[in-house]
Amino acid sequence: MLPNTQRLLDLVARLRNPETGCPWDIKQDSNSLIPYLIEEAYEVIDAIERNDLDDLRAELGDLLLQIVFHTQIAGEQGHFQFDDVAEAINDKLIRRHPHVFADTVFDNDSERQRAWEQAKADERQQKKSNAITPASVLDGVPASLPALMQCEKIQDRAAHFGFDWPTVEPVFAKVEEELNEVKEAWLSGDQAHIEEEIGDLLLVSVNLARHLKINPELALKNSSKKFSRRFQYIEQQVAASGRDLTSCSLAELDAYWDEAKIALKTNTQ
Repeated sequence: MLPNTQRLLDLVARLRNPETGCPWDIKQDSNSLIPYLIEEAYEVIDAIERNDLDDLRAELGDLLLQIVFHTQIAGEQGHFQFDDVAEAINDKLIRRHPHVFADTVFDNDSERQRAWEQAKADERQQKKSNAITPASVLDGVPASLPALMQCEKIQDRAAHFGFDWPTVEPVFAKVEEELNEVKEAWLSGDQAHIEEEIGDLLLVSVNLARHLKINPELALKNSSKKFSRRFQYIEQQVAASGRDLTSCSLAELDAYWDEAKIALKTNTQ
């Protein structure tokens, strides 16, 4: 094991020592660490998006700490050690890349992707082989994923086993159908029904993104950033006029919004 890796494992073990360790670290368990794991993962993403490599190195270290922390807790409970985690991912990488580590040949990316999905399906089936309830192809999609990502993964799984439109045209039609159903639900005034139909519209929109080879999570994230930039432009223009947002009419704010679309587009070119 690399010296600094072993040092990190030793440091975390020392922090968890019930007699000489840190009180905060000692009282943690895997459940209490979940918020920190999520936070560190998002901070890694933020560093990547800002292309800040120094910060990325630091944030990856923070994320690695969470992994070591969880394996330390599991080791204390007699479940597994850090080396077991590394062994499991090593085996998985070899198993899922037969075109690199074995003699398998794929003619194109589609064949390689199908084989990847089939390997994952075989792994899920193996996990469920001793279970009382039958295995589902949707097993293994984490319930804790953000809803947009979870929706995409569920639809990917279903599509891999044939439950999908063969072309994108009927998906466009389905989006229009679901939008009309939202309007009908809105006219009914039934809030629960409106929520249901909004959910259906979002689901089929994710499906449309998938058919168009667009990552819906990144697409929404980028649109949110774009909205924020334009709204901040509005705030700046309103402030420059000596007023605040609440004193402006919607027509004025819309005019600034149109300005923002032109000004910010020009600045990014």
